[in-house]
Amino acid sequence: MSGEPRRVDLDHNATTRPAREVVEAMLPYFGAAWGNPSSVHARGEAAREAVELARARVAALIGAAPEEIVFTASGSEADNLALKGVLGPRPERRHLVVSAIEHPAVLESAACLEAQGFPVTRVPVTGEGLVEPEAVRRALRPDTALVSVMLVNNEVGTIQPVAEIAALARQAGALMHTDAVQAVGKL
Repeated sequence: MSGEPRRVDLDHNATTRPAREVVEAMLPYFGAAWGNPSSVHARGEAAREAVELARARVAALIGAAPEEIVFTASGSEADNLALKGVLGPRPERRHLVVSAIEHPAVLESAACLEAQGFPVTRVPVTGEGLVEPEAVRRALRPDTALVSVMLVNNEVGTIQPVAEIAALARQAGALMHTDAVQAVGKL
């Protein structure tokens, strides 16, 4: 032993060092293989192929079709896009249901929508941090557009019953959003 203290990092939910394989896969695109994937020249086409390969890999990881994958700069941007993108174009459905322990990106988007006149219901959680499906069912209304419950809580790691909640949302004619950032690659 070198006598130096051993570092143990227990907060891999906020930020995690990229795996060596990820860094190696990305290095070419930070150097010689850079290009705009929207461009029609050779370098752009090569970048587009790399993006489409990444899209296919992410889709396979979560059981989706590649065309269902939209890349954003962050989970927060994706949460904003989901909430604001769903509630804006559905004027007949203006109600949003979120759990009280969502990531700040969801809670702040919900507060922004609420300030614009969209009704928001915040569903409480149990002492164990669990969103009870029955509480979500009670919160649903005929004008509910979207239910947002994260799959794995970023603070305490509680795994939410998202499939059951999604079924309730679907029965009510609402869409379901889940921030699954903390779950991908772990569940």
